[in-house]
Amino acid sequence: MPSATKPVFVGRCIVIVPCLNEAEHIGMLLEKLGAEARRLDLKIIVVDGGSSDGTQQIVAQTMQGDPHVVLLHNERKIQSAAVNLAVATFGDGHDYLIRIDAHGKYPEDYCEQLLSEAQATGADSVVIGMTTEGIGTFQKATALAQNSRLGNGGARHRHGAKGHWTDHGHHALMRISVFRQVGGYDETFTHNEDAELDCRLKAAGARIWMTDKACMIYYPRSSALGLFRQYLGYGRGRAKNLLKHRMVPKVRQALPLMVLPVVAGVFLAVLSWWAAVPAMLWVTICLGYGVWMAVGERNPYGPLASVSAMIMHFAWSTGFWLQLLNRHKRGDGRS
Repeated sequence: MPSATKPVFVGRCIVIVPCLNEAEHIGMLLEKLGAEARRLDLKIIVVDGGSSDGTQQIVAQTMQGDPHVVLLHNERKIQSAAVNLAVATFGDGHDYLIRIDAHGKYPEDYCEQLLSEAQATGADSVVIGMTTEGIGTFQKATALAQNSRLGNGGARHRHGAKGHWTDHGHHALMRISVFRQVGGYDETFTHNEDAELDCRLKAAGARIWMTDKACMIYYPRSSALGLFRQYLGYGRGRAKNLLKHRMVPKVRQALPLMVLPVVAGVFLAVLSWWAAVPAMLWVTICLGYGVWMAVGERNPYGPLASVSAMIMHFAWSTGFWLQLLNRHKRGDGRS
């Protein structure tokens, strides 16, 4: 529970909420953030990319009753540009930024915990653990997949961990001076911009702290097509990041990277049925894991979760290879 009195922090903070068509979530999110903003005297900047579902109207109505909330228009639509715009417009005179996902749920004392961790550790960036929840059938199955090793490959910022220094995590709080020093987010990235920025932060000597004092709940895409498009972008972003910084994929990234070639091999089954074996093995492992979740964890969404995981694997791998192909055609590392 948040404390009854206003905590004393060294420095001021802005809260940035990039969004696009988030009418379903933005009202409740601002209501929760508003209570903490009033207590800690925080400015909440909603950076909208041109919503057409009533999101802007909800924000405008909130602004009438809460002077801590402001609305910015983001012509570029993407999150990286949204955060950069908010910092450029309101960053002067503030020490920290807190980035909030409009498609998520946060504890009541979220900002306070992040600020406390930043001051206790001296970190330049505080990142958090994330868990996923769903509402409808497909969303619940996807959430189960994303919370499992089948869907996240054992990523520590997915499972959560004890507080520790790290190279990357889900972005939460950042020191504005350091953010500006490295040039902010790379606006050529529509996805994976957080991991790309973390590469430059580490190269500049910044310290990134994974906190165990705060976490968020994320709501996944509610349709197979939406999930595919999201992970297609993630795959493109990961490839672009590795190319830009000349990095080698980690094992948990390299395994799903092979999904597209494996699936493509099925078309060679007309020449030899052995060509279909790797794809059959991948499908069997995924479905088997889903059955294990259904039986071992007594979760009825297990089998459908394996389907969501396969969509994620295939889309991520496809996006990765498409980005590599695009780079090869251009003859450089640009998108």
